Order: sequence, then C-alpha cells, then structure tokens
Amino acid sequence: MQARAGYRPTIRLDADIGVERQKGVEGGERFARTALPGGAGLTVNQTLFNGFQTDNNTRRAESTVLGQRESLRLTETTTLFSAVQSYMDVLQNTATLELNRNNVAVLQEQLRQTAFRFQVGALTRTDVAQAEARLALARSQVSAAESQLGASIGIYRRVIGVEPRQLSPGRPLDRPVPGNLDAAVEIGLKENPQIASALHAVDAAEAQVKVLEGRLYPQVGLTGQVAQRYDQEQPGDNGRTASIVGRITVPIYQGGSEYAQIRQAKELVGQTRLQVEFLRDQIRAAVVSAWGQLEAAKAQVIASQAQVQANEVALDGVREEARVGQRTTLDVLNAQQELLNARVQLIQAQRNRVVFSYGVVQQIGRLTARFIAVPVAAYSPKTHFDQVKDLWSGVRTPDGR
Repeated sequence: MQARAGYRPTIRLDADIGVERQKGVEGGERFARTALPGGAGLTVNQTLFNGFQTDNNTRRAESTVLGQRESLRLTETTTLFSAVQSYMDVLQNTATLELNRNNVAVLQEQLRQTAFRFQVGALTRTDVAQAEARLALARSQVSAAESQLGASIGIYRRVIGVEPRQLSPGRPLDRPVPGNLDAAVEIGLKENPQIASALHAVDAAEAQVKVLEGRLYPQVGLTGQVAQRYDQEQPGDNGRTASIVGRITVPIYQGGSEYAQIRQAKELVGQTRLQVEFLRDQIRAAVVSAWGQLEAAKAQVIASQAQVQANEVALDGVREEARVGQRTTLDVLNAQQELLNARVQLIQAQRNRVVFSYGVVQQIGRLTARFIAVPVAAYSPKTHFDQVKDLWSGVRTPDGR
C-alpha cells in the first residue's frame, strides 16, 4: 500500500485568516481600517512519470511481503518442532521417573531380602552395604529424574501454553518423510522457507537498484490549484484563481550521491545472492544430518529392544544363580542396574525416533499445520494482504484496531 501510493494523487487543502490594521491620511483626513483577509486553496499533485520508481517500489514491497511470509512459515515450523520436542521430553522424563521409582521399590525389596539372609548367616555385612549403596544411588536418580521432569514441564508450558495432562504416546511422522535421502535434499532445497525467503530478498534488492536508477530519469508531474481570497474592507481584492501546471524535472548532477547509492545497492544484490548459496549449503547439510539422526534412531530402537529383552533374561538367570550361591549380591545389583539402563536407553531411542522424524519434515520445509493436518484454524497471510493492498484511506487494521 505504501509503495502503490506513488500511483495516486496527493491532495492538500490550505486555509488562512488574519487581522490587518491600516492607519494613514487620505484626502487630508486621517483614517483607520481593520480588515480580516483570508482565503482557502486546494492543491492536487499527480505524478505522471518518475523513472518507474513507483513500479519498482511496488515490486520491492511485494517481494518483501513474500519474504516475510516465508519467515512466518519458518516460525511455524520451528514452533511446531519445539512443541514436538517438549511433548516427547515430558513423555520421556515421565517414563524415566517411573522406571527409577520402580527401581527403588525393587532395590528396597532386594535390601530387605539381603538383610534377612545376613541375619541368618547366609550373607555378609558387605552384601548388605552393597545393597544399601545401590538403593541410595537409585533414590538420587529418582531426585534427578524428578528435577528433569519439572524442567521439561516448564518448557512444555512455555511452548504449548497449557499444563501437560494425560499425554498420549507419541508417534513418528513417517508419511511426509521422503523415501530416500536424495529426495529429501531435493525437496528441502525447493521448499525450505529460509531459502525461499532469501530468494525473495534477492528480488527486493534488485528492485531497489531499479528504484535508485529511476532517480536519474526525468520526473514529470501535474499540479492543479484552486484558490479563493476574501477581504472585507477591499472587496476588489476578493477573487478566485485556478491553474493547471505541468512540470518536468531533469536531474543533471547532484553531487554524485545517487551514483554511490546505486553502486551500494548492486553490492547488496551480490551479498544477498551469496546468502542464498550459503543457505542452500546449510539446508543441504541440515537435511543430511536430520536424515542420519532418524536412521540412527530407528536402529537404536531395535537394538535397545533387543538389549532390554537380553537384560531381562540375564537378570532372571542371575537371581536364580544367586539363590543357589553361584552369584553374589553385587552380581544381582549390577544386572538390575543394566536392565534399568537398557530400559532408559529404549525410552530415549523411542523419543528420538519420533522427534527426528519431525526433524526431517521440518528441514524439508513441510512441518506446517496445514501440511501435517493439525486440527487448528489456519492463518492466511494472503487474506490479510488482500484486505489492505488497495485501500485508499483509513487507519484501522483488518482486525479493527
């Protein structure tokens, strides 16, 4: 709208009123007169040609708007990914805390049994001390897990805006993930909002060069004026005037500042083009990294599931062997700790499996509410733009402010 104002006329109303006191001698007699001179005038200016500055200003403004839309889309993808991370962190830390609490309960039972067998002479004081130490460690792990969960809940509240309650298990976002890495890179280079925004910045910079070059062109305009003057004491001075004047201004030399500004603008065009190439390399690396993280997370889930199953079998075996005296209390405690660690690693791997699938979709530029069908009302920047692009007047925003 500001750029398109150059196509339209400017209209100005001027009015004045004053007091005029005259004293003197006329025809041998003194006189004193008071007048209230005043008038009003209307001036209309219309630019006919300004070196295509308005055209190029409009093009630059439109490119800037499109670039800001891509920045908005980048904010949307970043916000959604942060929401996924905070959601999965709460689930992960909740499950980890539950595992650590269960581990405390198991170790308490283990300590009770160890103390009983010590009382009957089947074990030594060392076995009891080992069980007590491991229980103390488990309790400290519960405290650490509670602290971590509290921190993740705080981040969830900041990102999502509500308290986490009865969260459903997270699921990977596999459908929008491309079939292979090459396809993911190709989509990312085309649809990532950072690259799209940078390309619009190049267009805006090129238009700015044209705007500055337009200042070297002749300027053609038309001015129309209508004025009315009033004088109460001298009616003959009252009158109405009207005029239409065409004007042309040809810049010859103004110190060279225009040329310097053009050269500077051309250098900025080169800078923005280099920024596009830099972002392409950056996005390519980010897509490859996200893809690698997702593939690693998939493999880690499978490996962690196998590790948990193996540690469960190992723990059962160590407990049975300990009952017949072939294993020590420390062996049982170590097996219990290894199973706990494996379960925690499985939870971490499952969390990564979900988060990194969203990470790939984010890097290729498709993590938007509309693309992944989030059930929310979609904001349309085009609708807002259409509401204001052709307004001739008014100070209210589309939402009524």
